[in-house]
Amino acid sequence: MNPAFSVIFLTTLTGVGQGLFFALYAAEVGAKLDWVPPTRPEFFALGAVIAFVFLGLGLLASFFHLGRPERAWRSAAMWRTSWLSREVIALPLFMGVTIAYAVMHHEHIEGTIALGTAGVAISIALFICTAMIYACIRFLQEWAHPLTVINFILLGCASGYTFAAAYASLAAPVLEDSFIRWAVVFTIAAFVTRVASLVRNGRIKPKSSLQTAIGVKHPKVVQKSQGFMGGSFNTREFFHGRTASLVRAVRWFFLTCVFAVPVALLVAAVRWDTGVLAIAAFVVQYAGLIAERWYFLAQARHPQNLYYQTIS
Repeated sequence: MNPAFSVIFLTTLTGVGQGLFFALYAAEVGAKLDWVPPTRPEFFALGAVIAFVFLGLGLLASFFHLGRPERAWRSAAMWRTSWLSREVIALPLFMGVTIAYAVMHHEHIEGTIALGTAGVAISIALFICTAMIYACIRFLQEWAHPLTVINFILLGCASGYTFAAAYASLAAPVLEDSFIRWAVVFTIAAFVTRVASLVRNGRIKPKSSLQTAIGVKHPKVVQKSQGFMGGSFNTREFFHGRTASLVRAVRWFFLTCVFAVPVALLVAAVRWDTGVLAIAAFVVQYAGLIAERWYFLAQARHPQNLYYQTIS
């Protein structure tokens, strides 16, 4: 597939916002249970505003993927059958809860935990809706698997908690170590499931062939011409046009930057008690997430490419 950077930024930015909200909610609940030190309400208020900004930037990025942005509201009409429509409903709803959570903390209004619980539930639904847009496409075998949903959730939590650790290093140092530990846990868990998906995808045997692509059962079919003098919608949208060596380089880049380097930096941040390393961990991890999402989209092999393979 040909990755669209609007989709890449949508999914990665909203993932950070969702993971950050999880971290804030967990810290508030943990403080109520005496598992972590209590923190000023302003910390949660500003953190929720930051999460809202991440979500808003992701929503803004999505508009660059629309042919007619002024008709974006219509995308929610098919919510009964479309995961995309459900995502379009869940994202603004979660944004509303997030900003309400910030306001309630800023104004010292009771009920933030109840609202946070609702926000976490909506966020999980949003993760599922976003991931299922890809996982429900059965003929794209690289996506049609439960690991797609799991990876979206774990990568979002990993990036959100890493950002929470960087934020806490500046605004609430007493929470930094707790956020770092959970960021490491989520990052390692995401590494295990993402590698599992890479191994699985590397062993996939395509269900389609040249014979099924053109409806001819002859045992030997060789394509000599694509049939076009130039490009078309099919060749632009379903080919990424990059070499195999570049795709492999992107894979190693994201494996290093999403998982290995952030974990090392976060562990070092705890050992040397410096928030700069937590900030660096998020910057490196987010750069890796952009590459990871590009690879995720590019790795999917659309069956139509069998017919148009001469330009691949």
